Amino acid sequence: MRSLYLECENGISGDMLVAALLDLGADEAVLRNALDAIKDEGFRIEISRVLKAGIDCCDFNVILDEAHENHDHDMEYLYGHEHNEHHEEHHHDHHHEEHHHDEEHEHHHHEEGHDHHHDHHHGRNLNDINEIIDRLAMTDGARELAKKVFKILAKAESKAHNKPIDEIHFHEVGAIDSIVDIVAAAVCFDNLGITDVVISKICEGTGSVRCQHGILPVPVPAVVNIAEEYPLPISITDRKGELITPTGAAFAAAVMTKRELPEVIRIVKVGLGAGKREYPRPSILRAILFEEEEKGEECIWKLESNIDDSSGEQLGFVLEELFEAGARDVFYTPVYMKKNRPAWMLTVITTKDLIEKMEDIIFRDTTTIGIRRQKMERTVLTRREETVSTAYGEAKVKVCRYKDMTKVYPEYESAAALAKQNAIPIDRIFREMVQTYEAKGSER
Repeated sequence: MRSLYLECENGISGDMLVAALLDLGADEAVLRNALDAIKDEGFRIEISRVLKAGIDCCDFNVILDEAHENHDHDMEYLYGHEHNEHHEEHHHDHHHEEHHHDEEHEHHHHEEGHDHHHDHHHGRNLNDINEIIDRLAMTDGARELAKKVFKILAKAESKAHNKPIDEIHFHEVGAIDSIVDIVAAAVCFDNLGITDVVISKICEGTGSVRCQHGILPVPVPAVVNIAEEYPLPISITDRKGELITPTGAAFAAAVMTKRELPEVIRIVKVGLGAGKREYPRPSILRAILFEEEEKGEECIWKLESNIDDSSGEQLGFVLEELFEAGARDVFYTPVYMKKNRPAWMLTVITTKDLIEKMEDIIFRDTTTIGIRRQKMERTVLTRREETVSTAYGEAKVKVCRYKDMTKVYPEYESAAALAKQNAIPIDRIFREMVQTYEAKGSER
């Protein structure tokens, strides 16, 4: 399993995410191969290194031609209205009012022209976008993820405009740069083989931002609707500006599996993705691949149930089902119940995340009508698996440590295989495995 932590202290957007995943090692050639199949004209991608507050980051840039430009990174276009409003508060002379009127008039014409052109080229609905995605050279996993992100966006827009999903026409997220961002993020995510994503907090700003529907409050409606449904862990800060884009919010909602990091982790690799918008705090998304470190102390859950009217065949079947579902241990203890009935107490040792699955199996395949649960603290030895080359062949051993003690335990399956292969007693294999490991250790 590969776990990813997205540190969204400066928000999240599609281009920041793609850059961070590329910085983690996603294959650029695979990405370019997928994007080459997009037939729309008017864009090219550029992958480079940039400095943000002196920090080296990866930058993923979708460069549009003039006909397709949507001002997504134009700070004056996005936030110029706030400057004008602030300016008006301090200047009320007639000359300024005329100037402001002219300025607004120019903005009005610019927006009308931009919107008309944008709608003509980019007013795509969900089916249009899915058709584009279906044409691309990408894995089934990446394709499914890209479609999932757009469906999340469609539902959010549907709620904002009170229209059915199939009547929603995307504007910003239907533009070619947003399609490229989402497809690229899905391809890179899939390429890295990530299975778990931790997002503990996504910071958002305040104020308002200009978009195709006009001037909207931050967070914009699409982001609010996505956060409400999933829900995303949003933290509203006092920073001015839109730190969470709908594309970033939808992708986070699509991949997030956990809200909290494990108590102890081992960092495998760090990726830094640069944003384009310039804010007082640099827009950097940090993505961390990590592994959970085993601790000496941890909590485990014990499930118990007394069963007096299930057959031996049923009980044997249940034990196998519980182990296959991930139980740490399963065993039966003979007990006497009321009216002196001989019975069995089923005990299952499991983790919190598997409790429901274990109970489903027990209720489905036994006659019990109740299960006791108990959270238990335990002390376990840190452990690792090693391969030793014995005189009879290679075998696996489990090496456990506690303080200054080391214990070596042969793995049964590999020992049994060598015993059968060499037609010798398994206890001889056990001894040989331990002695080989200890001899190897004395050589170091």
